[in-house]
Amino acid sequence: MARVVVDVMLKPDILDPQGKAVHGALPRLAVQGVVGVRQGKRFELEIDGEVSDERLAEIDEIAATLLSNPVIEDYTVSVQQ
Repeated sequence: MARVVVDVMLKPDILDPQGKAVHGALPRLAVQGVVGVRQGKRFELEIDGEVSDERLAEIDEIAATLLSNPVIEDYTVSVQQ
C-alpha cells in the first residue's frame, strides 16, 4: 500500500486571511522571527497496489477537480513510501 499526498495552497497573489490571523497571533504567544504565514490543506490518499503513472495521472485529475480550486489554489502531488 502506498500513500499519495496532495498539498493545496492558495496562490501567492491571493489574500490569505487565516494566515494573516495566525501571523498576528504569534507575537501574543511570544513567538518572534516569523515573517509570514500561509494556510493550506493536506490530503493523504492510501492507494491499494503500486502507484503507476496512470494512477498518478488519475490522482492529479482528482486534485485538480475535487481537492483544489484551480482559480485560486495551486497543488502538488507526491508519493510517500
